[in-house]
Amino acid sequence: MGRVSVAGPWLDDLAVGQVLDDAPAVTVTSAHAVTYQAITGDRLRLALDGELSRRVTGRTETLVNPMLVTNLAIGQSTGFTQRVRANLFYRQLVMLAPVYVGDTLTTTTEVVAVKENRAQPGKPPTGLAVLRMCTRNQHGERVLDFYRCPMLPLSSEAARTGRSDSLDSVPVEIDVAAAAAAVPGHWRLDVHVGATPGPRCADLHPGDVFELEPADVVTGAVELAHMTLNVAAAHYDSTAGPYGRRLVYGGHTIGVAAAQAGRVLPGMGPVLAWRRCDHVGPVFEGDELVSMVTVGAVHPLRDEAGLVELQVTTTAREATGRDTVAAGQPARPVLDWELIALI
Repeated sequence: MGRVSVAGPWLDDLAVGQVLDDAPAVTVTSAHAVTYQAITGDRLRLALDGELSRRVTGRTETLVNPMLVTNLAIGQSTGFTQRVRANLFYRQLVMLAPVYVGDTLTTTTEVVAVKENRAQPGKPPTGLAVLRMCTRNQHGERVLDFYRCPMLPLSSEAARTGRSDSLDSVPVEIDVAAAAAAVPGHWRLDVHVGATPGPRCADLHPGDVFELEPADVVTGAVELAHMTLNVAAAHYDSTAGPYGRRLVYGGHTIGVAAAQAGRVLPGMGPVLAWRRCDHVGPVFEGDELVSMVTVGAVHPLRDEAGLVELQVTTTAREATGRDTVAAGQPARPVLDWELIALI
């Protein structure tokens, strides 16, 4: 065949309706769960405590953290986004069915919109691609069906076609009932409540704010990207992105933020839905992340459990010690995330 250069598509290679379904299927094992927990520091009890998971869910297999499931789904979709410069947002993400250790996940990705960015002097041309991802388990049941929006480069200035698909078709609002439906009716929520510390659902009120004082350092970024089948070059190759250094996979940042939310609310169960999730700044390995959690609406379900809407805002700082702010290097915003979780 001679010499063949292998890389992902440019933005101008994408067209609405294109479908990618050739990513390897993944059977989720306890090794995935342990590695994810070690990298993000997540303390979700239903994913850590097999006995509690059995008592709550009725399954002998342990529940898989929905955040790990989402990371795997995103990784399986990155065949379209190997040249990604940044991932801007996620929309309409709801856990449609729980995943347990031993389940096998496959993801199909469809291009639903392409929009070229306005030309900027001295910068290479880029644009946005809206992707819809549908993840199913080995029984063909939908586990996830959501959207994300990566920014990709064009192959050249001459490749511009002026494509400007509207992004208005991407759904934004999530009905709380959809998140409530993600909690199986047979789950013993009373057991979960009895096994977890407060505050309880009834103790939370809109406007309550919880700030985590210590930060978490970002490590194992390449390993998490590898484990989740993420093939975006910017996470491995320092020359592939716009920063001259490797960019941490956005799902890694979200995973750490979720773990921090679980630390300030130790009774928090699985994250069931994302109202919206916006990456507002880049994260690099070695950065220290810290999150603030603001309570929105609270929706009682049953057995003293309920759904709570949370806004998580995460900032990053370089690991330069106590003098970071004094030296004129304040923490920078990196994540603005609105979620719905069981508590």
